[in-house]
Amino acid sequence: MNRVKEFRKKRNISQVILAEQVGVARQTISLIENNKYNPSLELCINLALSLNTDLNSLFWEEER
Repeated sequence: MNRVKEFRKKRNISQVILAEQVGVARQTISLIENNKYNPSLELCINLALSLNTDLNSLFWEEER
């Protein structure tokens, strides 16, 4: 579970723009958002930086 889509929508940017910012294809962003692709640590860091957040907020699911 990740919150990439949530943070991307908060920033009002498209999958295409985010993909360009982190150097991957738009399809990769879609796969990440749908939990069908596990990004590398480097990509996770780049996503967090591009979305103005940290890794824990983006990828850590707190127990409810």
